[in-house]
Amino acid sequence: MAKPLNIVVALTDDHGQWAAGCYGNREIHTPTLDHLAATGVQMENAFTPSPVCSPARASFFTGLFPSQHGVHDWIHPDFEEPAWLGEDTPTLAGLLHAGGYQTALCGKWHIGQNTRPQPDFDYWRAVDRNYPPRDGNYVMTSGEVIAREGYHTQLITDDAVNFLRERDASRPFFLFVGYFGTHSPWAGHPERLVAPYRACTFDDVPDGPTYTGGRLTGESLASSRYNRREALAQYYASVTHIDEGMGRIMDELEAQGLRDDTLVVYTSDHGLNCGQHGIWGKGNGTRPLNMLEESVRVPLIINCPGKRKLQADDDGRVGMEPAAHDGYVLGGQRRTEFVDHTDLFATLLDYAGVDVPPDTPHTYPGHSFRGMVQDGRGSPQWKNVQTAECGPVRMARTSRHKLVLREPLGSNELYDLVDDPGETQNRYSDDPTTANALEDAVTQFFDVCSTPERAGTRGTALRQHNYVEAWRGEKE
Repeated sequence: MAKPLNIVVALTDDHGQWAAGCYGNREIHTPTLDHLAATGVQMENAFTPSPVCSPARASFFTGLFPSQHGVHDWIHPDFEEPAWLGEDTPTLAGLLHAGGYQTALCGKWHIGQNTRPQPDFDYWRAVDRNYPPRDGNYVMTSGEVIAREGYHTQLITDDAVNFLRERDASRPFFLFVGYFGTHSPWAGHPERLVAPYRACTFDDVPDGPTYTGGRLTGESLASSRYNRREALAQYYASVTHIDEGMGRIMDELEAQGLRDDTLVVYTSDHGLNCGQHGIWGKGNGTRPLNMLEESVRVPLIINCPGKRKLQADDDGRVGMEPAAHDGYVLGGQRRTEFVDHTDLFATLLDYAGVDVPPDTPHTYPGHSFRGMVQDGRGSPQWKNVQTAECGPVRMARTSRHKLVLREPLGSNELYDLVDDPGETQNRYSDDPTTANALEDAVTQFFDVCSTPERAGTRGTALRQHNYVEAWRGEKE
């Protein structure tokens, strides 16, 4: 019988795809991520289903789009009850737990009450208060909030390492690590990491014209934006700090002899602008909401060497095959297929050999890409349109064009990403043929992957998430 595969997923808050060495940033220091990418699979076109924290996290854990699970914006503590995910919505952790996995969460949850351990997790170390970097309030499994001093990136890593040391060795495990050092405020990170970055050119961060599709709001109005160099040095340092944490987790897996039996995934809930387009923030950094590439693109790295052995076939040809399990990843790949968190959900279940219950009343939009990352295969049936949503705003993106539907909150947009990668020229009125084709793609997708009472297009009829939802009007 094949040995079950362990799973570690690090899902960082606000880590833009552009902010890693393996994704082409020439000045940021990310040796752990670069190593995982070089020896694993790097997805070049990974996207979030929604460029805001809570809905993106809900999509990762449920495998559903926001218009299915019902979370459409970040959840303010005042609006955390009752539970955001309905009883008809199984989670990745719950499915793995039912499949025999020991489950653990360390770091950011943000899909409801951090102070209440979720029943799908055996080990719960969720952060109660999010910011600034030295805020260290954690929730223990008893429900008691215990304050601890230190940088939260280090404390989250401590908890992850402690879980690996305390785990039940007779069971496979699913460890979710929710780093958020990359979130604002972009200040207060370890000086030993910040200081070297102050001498950077930051040429990898375009300092171009301000986005023309709306006004700046939220984090884009923070005072830190007026000291661009310092804010970027702090942001780069936060990424390097997280990279160090990932290195500690990898070292612990190696020390325990678990490396070959553990699938390691690094990704982010959504992207981030750090001055690109004049924005500091993600999809909600402007009004109306934006679907800029920096907001919707995420890093996605998958790594699992597996235990491989040489074996000769009947003709004497020598090849490689897995020994203890078939959970390996064929390293050295940089894949260009469109994937998102719902595809990752399906892929992790595939690797774990766990199925969604047949009576679940949802059509799951994601598909497993295990065949791609494991054996390097392509799929002629793989999607060629990537969809995303943020409240009433919806996006469809092909390899060349991007359509953003936001009326009546603002004007619709169509960009030619080949001729205009900076998304500065709205061609919605100039190219109706492309616009209509992509609008049809949006309609077809959400006709299948939407629950009417949870659809983002309901706007103000949706359950309220916070005090500044873009579709309700805001007080700033």
